[in-house]
Amino acid sequence: MVITKTPFRISFFGGGTDFPGFYEEHGGQVLSTSIDKYCYITVRHLPPFFEWRNNIMYSKCEHAIGADDIEHPAVREAMRYLDMHDMTVIYDADLPARTGLGTSSSFAVGLLSAFYALKGKYVDKQRLASDAIYLERILCNETGGVQDQIAAAYGGFNKIIFAADGFDVQPVLVSQQKKDILNDNLMMFFTGVARYSFTIQEEQENNLVRKRAQLFRQKGLVDEAEKALQRGQFDDFGRLLDEGWRLKKEINEKTSTETIDELYSRALKAGALGGKLLGAGGGGFLLLYVPQGKQQNVREALPNLMEIPFRFETGGSRVLYYVPEIYTPPEKKEVL
Repeated sequence: MVITKTPFRISFFGGGTDFPGFYEEHGGQVLSTSIDKYCYITVRHLPPFFEWRNNIMYSKCEHAIGADDIEHPAVREAMRYLDMHDMTVIYDADLPARTGLGTSSSFAVGLLSAFYALKGKYVDKQRLASDAIYLERILCNETGGVQDQIAAAYGGFNKIIFAADGFDVQPVLVSQQKKDILNDNLMMFFTGVARYSFTIQEEQENNLVRKRAQLFRQKGLVDEAEKALQRGQFDDFGRLLDEGWRLKKEINEKTSTETIDELYSRALKAGALGGKLLGAGGGGFLLLYVPQGKQQNVREALPNLMEIPFRFETGGSRVLYYVPEIYTPPEKKEVL
């Protein structure tokens, strides 16, 4: 049996430049951090006493004979990719899916890590991130960027740089004290809306050429925000978040809604300096930069939203529990 623990992430700047249609020609970069909210994947081989041969449990429970019969695309394709058979896969998480925290990619990373461990194989973070990108973008044919898989696999507060020949993860070189100050000035609220990001991502992909100027500015905000942190100019970081959010809405009008715009406006009037919807947009979690003296005002301005406290984390995806299993592949089993 194997249990993996994989963090969710917050992306601050550079979203959209991690799409291959942009970075393969122009290069891309994002600034992001993993947080202390996780998904947990438990895998083991299913004992041979059931009518079904695979047991998959997430928001629904699937009983399937072979991998081809599994509805969950990531589980089905990961099992095919790594030649897994007779599996129990159980998913649990600290926060709901489809809310802008890269949950689907964290699931992909954690699942692959668990499968590799069950096979007795070690893979490093670079391989784990690359395999997760391949699983989601190629095998599952899902539209989107490639930052989430990397953030989930590596963990930490990083600048991730994308080029046609691959990616590079560069830890942001600021003191723990400065990271703590930034963390203390960030607030996250759940809008109560979960959404599938595929249609929003497709629209963004279609706008990569038409909105190129905005994407170049998003790319530039990464360096400006990094320098603001290094100089201790935390409020400037918050104001850059506001600029990035406005750019994001220019790139893709599906990113926000009238309700979200109203909530964001109320937060600014109450003292927030900037913020954004996390992920593709449309719902999920609203991140705000709010100086600590104004945070109670913001809570009172958003009384119907659930606040989610969080801290930055540095571990990335990891194996929590590992007990090797004796397993005979299907083709080697004796016929009774």
